[in-house]
Amino acid sequence: MTASRIRLYVEHPLGEGQTLSLDRAQAHYLFAVMRQTAGAGLRVFNGRDGEWQATVTEAGKRGGVLACEAQTAPQRDPPDLWLLFAPIKKARTDFIVEKATEMGTARILPVQTEFTNSERIRQDRLQAHAVEAAEQCGGTYVPQVTGLHGLDALLADWPANRRLMFCDETLAGGACALPPDGRGQPWAVLIGPEGGFSDAERARLSALPFAHPVALGPRILRADTAAVAALTLWQTACGDWA
Repeated sequence: MTASRIRLYVEHPLGEGQTLSLDRAQAHYLFAVMRQTAGAGLRVFNGRDGEWQATVTEAGKRGGVLACEAQTAPQRDPPDLWLLFAPIKKARTDFIVEKATEMGTARILPVQTEFTNSERIRQDRLQAHAVEAAEQCGGTYVPQVTGLHGLDALLADWPANRRLMFCDETLAGGACALPPDGRGQPWAVLIGPEGGFSDAERARLSALPFAHPVALGPRILRADTAAVAALTLWQTACGDWA
């Protein structure tokens, strides 16, 4: 068996001796793109059972078979963190989903705000980006990317125990701190659209008992930069980085 750095997300249960059938897209990636053949080694994960070493036992143009051999890493789930963001241009939205996966979020929720420029998303495409990001970063968990939610409707049905880190661009230069008792609690981070939140949205968010308005430094950040900055701040203060 040859050594390989290839990691592949699969939906099959994983365990010693488990046989994994590849679909056409996976077979194309492994055998046409990556030029793997029977006997090649790779690592697989399914978001539940950790990471496993596997070997290609059958390689074909339309499919293939892997043999699961031994666990190489335990399952590691991210903190109970959601990322809410207003979709922006395609490439930048893709960037947000990829970085949110790499940085450790459990769920990614695109939201429609008053000033959101994009009124539709391709949920399947964004979910595929999350899978690719998990494969590349060594993670064993793939966050769910949901369909587009209206912000008002989402807030109206908000879970009582989940806190919301609301990134308010009008607070630039102000406090960046989160509550000291926030570690280990369910949270969400909310990033606004390119045009910012409306006055009505900002007033509603500021009045919510579970919302914590914060600034992201002394400058107003672009939406995709703000997502990375906010997740960094939260992970350092309340997540699994410390």
